[in-house]
Amino acid sequence: MEESASLQGRRGSMDKPPEFTRDSSSLLSEDQFMCSVCLDEFTDPVTTPCGHNFCKTCLTQYWDNSPHCMCPLCKETFTKRPELKINTTLKDVVDHFKKKKSLDKPDILCDVCTGVKLKAVKSCLDCGATFCKSHLELHNSLPKHKKHKLINPVENVEDYICQKHERPLELFCREDEMCVCQFCTEGEHRTHNTVTIEEESGEKRTQLEKTQSVVQQMIQERLKKMEEIKHSVELRKKSTEREIADSIEVFTALVHSIERRQAELLQVMEEKQKAAERQAEGLIKDLEQEITELKRRDSELEQLSHTEDHIHLLQIYPTMNRPPHTKNWTDISIDTDVNVETVRKVLSQLQKTLNTKLSETLNTKLKQAVCTELKRSQQYAVDVTLDPDTAHPKLVLSDDGKQVTHGHTKRNLPDNPKRFDIYVNVLGKEGFSSGRFYYEVQVKGKTEWDVGVARESVDRKGKITMTPQNGFWTVILMNENQYSACVDTLVPLTLREKLQTVGVFVDYEEGLVSFYDVEARSHIYSFTGQSFTEKLYPFFCPGINYGGKNSAPLIISYMCKTE
Repeated sequence: MEESASLQGRRGSMDKPPEFTRDSSSLLSEDQFMCSVCLDEFTDPVTTPCGHNFCKTCLTQYWDNSPHCMCPLCKETFTKRPELKINTTLKDVVDHFKKKKSLDKPDILCDVCTGVKLKAVKSCLDCGATFCKSHLELHNSLPKHKKHKLINPVENVEDYICQKHERPLELFCREDEMCVCQFCTEGEHRTHNTVTIEEESGEKRTQLEKTQSVVQQMIQERLKKMEEIKHSVELRKKSTEREIADSIEVFTALVHSIERRQAELLQVMEEKQKAAERQAEGLIKDLEQEITELKRRDSELEQLSHTEDHIHLLQIYPTMNRPPHTKNWTDISIDTDVNVETVRKVLSQLQKTLNTKLSETLNTKLKQAVCTELKRSQQYAVDVTLDPDTAHPKLVLSDDGKQVTHGHTKRNLPDNPKRFDIYVNVLGKEGFSSGRFYYEVQVKGKTEWDVGVARESVDRKGKITMTPQNGFWTVILMNENQYSACVDTLVPLTLREKLQTVGVFVDYEEGLVSFYDVEARSHIYSFTGQSFTEKLYPFFCPGINYGGKNSAPLIISYMCKTE
């Protein structure tokens, strides 16, 4: 209890940093608050196990760039990289020291005082000097001095006086962005727009306040973003912990199942061993009885072979000449092999159980992962509209630019460079040259279609091979149920159900284009490791109508970004 109370008292005493008097602060030098890595005052100080202090960023970067984790000052090596936590007590002391140092600026002293100079109270721009309260009395008593321009004491009075006319700088020239005196406005600044320094200073202060407001807003936005990131990491950590717990639970159940099956198998084998031992005991007992009987007969035969009683020999001969009745031991044996079929059956059942449970677990985890991935992708949803200037003349676009079908007749449209002229393709209006974007397109009821993204410079005229090398990243449907990803050679895609809505996600910097089955919440295919150097546009091809068989439109689904 005494130790706890003592510790509590220490904590309480450190809640507020000590006040530095002139005497106490003189005992503390700036060197005591200096990081030996950056040679500057501590920022977010941390303490190593050996007791030395450094800026958190300095120490982290030092360890990141060093093959060994050691103290930069005493070179003590740590086998395990210590977890760095800010030394809040030292941070409070350093912050207080910095604040104290900034407030302890030297006083501005009187220019007139001889011997011990007193603290100045005003500076005179007409006299070009700074005065203490006593020496300022002349400016209050003499009429000619009463008209002098007095300001709060400054260290360099000459900075406030025009060097050309030796007059106070009272005006500001907005053309030349400089302070001027009254005589300047009668010369080279005569036609310039000049205002009083107070007025210009007021406007500049207002602008600075606006800038400060913007900076403060930026700070708040970044603090908010930092909290969002921390919150996301915390959520991810909790999610990971749940996943780990679930996995441990599943595999623990599997281990228990294995142990239970193993116990059952051992029990079966032990029971069979005991049965074999009981069988052997019975057979040995029968053999011992027969051996006893045969030994008795052998003794009798030995006696008869030497008897002189011929009549007795002849009388018992028929009985003694026949071997005693015994079992036929030729085919009687103990099976020395374990019943392999039983073992195989148990192992087969165990393998089946494991495969089922593992398959169910992995499928569940995979589906959860894909759902999370899709939901994250949908946060980058954009409003896609079809660009009529790129549409093949036989394509029919809806008025809102959200639907496209293949028409029966070729419309008379200008053959601009952006328009596809052979293949019935169309692009989205807006292109993307950075970041991430996602859109969804309904393909329900169609027997043929192409969906994906294309770079701005793709060929629009003549025959086109839709591969990444030619600037197309697409997934297609042919012959009602043949899904493929378009690479050098088509990659067949196996889907459990017919696609109704396709989600397309692009991460420009990562070089990633992914496709999803929105209804099934499953992943279809991804182009990875791509290199994008120009704008990418959403790409659509509804396929040929085929007499109405493929007349259903491709419909772009507008969706709000999920939070």
